[in-house]
Amino acid sequence: DVQLQASGGGLVQAGGSLRLSCAASGFAFDDYALGWFRQAPGKEREGVSCISSSGGSTYYADFVKGRFTISRDNAKNTVYLQMNSLKPEDTAIYYCAADRQCGGRLYGTSWYLWREEVNGFGSWGQGTLVTVSS
Repeated sequence: DVQLQASGGGLVQAGGSLRLSCAASGFAFDDYALGWFRQAPGKEREGVSCISSSGGSTYYADFVKGRFTISRDNAKNTVYLQMNSLKPEDTAIYYCAADRQCGGRLYGTSWYLWREEVNGFGSWGQGTLVTVSS
């Protein structure tokens, strides 16, 4: 069974930092791209960041560029999302997911997926709640 378990969420003040982790099992981790997504209350799930299977390519949504950093440790079957300079609008449940490729498209240097692409993104794990207070 594919399992993806996100952790590391919590309550943080605006301007603070959190590091999310996602431990994976049940599939060939090295062969898959890993993405972070989020869903805020009353909003659709959206792509936040993605990293290729080798780790050689990383993609970021416009609203997190320069603040968030995605990384992966293939030896530990784990993907990370370092979140700095957090804003109240970053409050959401954050999910990790695995697929063969990150997909989507780049508008300039910003990564974007249509709703259907988000919903069709491979295998999903449980989310972790991030709450940023003002």
